[in-house]
Amino acid sequence: MDLRKLKTLIDLVSDSNIAELEITEADGKVRIVKTDPSKVSPGSAMPVAPTPAPAPIPAPTLAPSVPSPEPAAEAAAHTVKSPMVGTFYRAASPGGKPLAEAGSVVKEGDPICIIEAMKIMNEIEADKSGTVKSILCENGQAVEFGQPLFVIE
Repeated sequence: MDLRKLKTLIDLVSDSNIAELEITEADGKVRIVKTDPSKVSPGSAMPVAPTPAPAPIPAPTLAPSVPSPEPAAEAAAHTVKSPMVGTFYRAASPGGKPLAEAGSVVKEGDPICIIEAMKIMNEIEADKSGTVKSILCENGQAVEFGQPLFVIE
């Protein structure tokens, strides 16, 4: 399906009362879901998710890197979540310098990773200023909508 046709379908769904549209053609399957704007993070660029998704890959269970005995320190941590389904990349190009490292200081709006969805590279921005405490995904890992990606303090 070409990009013009996809854009037209997205416009039709957004201008109508349709909440979800799924189209199957010889060259693939596309599912467009209209989301509630209050539930979408500001860094999301496109609410289009490819289907069928590959078999779900369970997120690795991670032990906290530093146990925090103080509830105030726990409350200061912020989790950046994936705004879409796709493939997580730490750098803008293969072999390139990662956009964010554990311990690096980021400002709100700074690009921190890339999520590839339907062959489109979507730059994900920090939605809070602070220090990257941990990176919760591996480079090249499949991620789901709402999956935690980073912890920022």
